[in-house]
Formats: sequence, C-alpha cells, structure tokens
Amino acid sequence: MTTPEPQSPPPQPPVPVSKDRIYRSPAGLAGGVLLLALALWLGIDAVVAGEGRTPWTALAALLFLVPLIAAYTVRPAVFANDDRLRVRNPFRVIVLPWGQVASFRSGYSNEVFTEAGDKYQLWSIPVSLRGRKKAARQEARRASGGGRGRGGLLGGLGGGGARTDVAGAGAVVDGPVRAETDKVMDELKELAEARKPANTSQGEVTVRWAYEVLAPVAAGVVLLAVLLGTG
Repeated sequence: MTTPEPQSPPPQPPVPVSKDRIYRSPAGLAGGVLLLALALWLGIDAVVAGEGRTPWTALAALLFLVPLIAAYTVRPAVFANDDRLRVRNPFRVIVLPWGQVASFRSGYSNEVFTEAGDKYQLWSIPVSLRGRKKAARQEARRASGGGRGRGGLLGGLGGGGARTDVAGAGAVVDGPVRAETDKVMDELKELAEARKPANTSQGEVTVRWAYEVLAPVAAGVVLLAVLLGTG
C-alpha cells in the first residue's frame, strides 16, 4: 500500500500592510444615537400601547426609519491605509486603490475623484463652514501676532484600527490654521500622493450597494403603503 501524501494547508489570505485609519463624524454619531433612541421609544410605545392597526403601522414605520436613520448618521465612515481608500456611505461601499484616486475636492462637501472621472462624496467628513470661518479668524489673529494657531490631531498615526474623529483634540501646529475636516482632507491627499505609485496600491475601483440597508427600508415602505392604503 502507498502512504497518502500529507495535504498542504490552504493558503492564508494576505495580511494587510497597514491597519485602517478610521474617520467618522462625532456630531453625526451623537445625533444618530439620539434619533434612534427617540424613534425606538416612540415606536415601541405605540406597539405596546396602541390599538387596532396602530401597532402594525408603528412596526412598519420602525422598519423604514431605523435603517434609514442609521444609514445617514451611524453608518458613514472613511477607512484609509497604505493600499486603498474605502468609503462607506449611506447606501454604498466604495473601495478605491490609491492608484485610481485622481484628486480630492472640498467645497460644500468633501469628494474624491477617480482617474476615470467618477465622483464619490465622503459622507463621514462633512464640511463645516463655521469651522472654516473660525480657523480664518484664528489665522488672522495669529498673523497679526495676537495668538498661536491650534489644530486637531490627524488620523491614526502609528495606531492600527484607532478611530480618528474629524473634530479631534487640539495641538499647536506650524503653518496656517485649518478647520478640522480640511486637515483630514489634507492628510488624505498626502497619503494618496505618497502611495499612488506603490504596487500594492493598484487595482480596480469597486462599488457595492448596501442591500442590508436598502432591503428593510424598501420593505418598510411597502408595508406602510399597504397599511395606509387599506386603512
């Protein structure tokens, strides 16, 4: 009899070169948690204490509202490492290798452009016009000798998986005073420029729809339409 040859273990997936820096909006998270708590409180109260069709209408409203609120407040995040940028927006997840990133733009919203000309909004890094005005006033005072500029700590330096809020703690910096979200965009631009030529930063842009959000929202809309239409 021949002895069977030992089976080699299956190949393991490659280990990422660096861990993600995560950018989220603290104001969005706080507002989302409050809205979710309010919706659940009112909805559960209607389910428990309601009469007739009220409990079913409340359940349908919860099925529609809870995923929608979470999608626009809690879900958005931007993940960046040495190989790619991953943008988690309310209804889509976009993965952009740095080799495919052409530029960033900050106007009334923060956006990333691909080499193919596609544009994607960075929902979790909102533009603060108030923050820009405040930074401009601080820069004017500093330029006139009235004070030193302060800025926030930027994302995840040396720390794997650490969350970076876009309204971080202050630190004395050299150079012009910038709003927190503008400094985050500056960091992403620098990372894109530095990593764009790397072999590990090449690949295709991928876009995945968030069906885990869209499915319950659509089901809630249909259920609400049926209940209200037959009421």
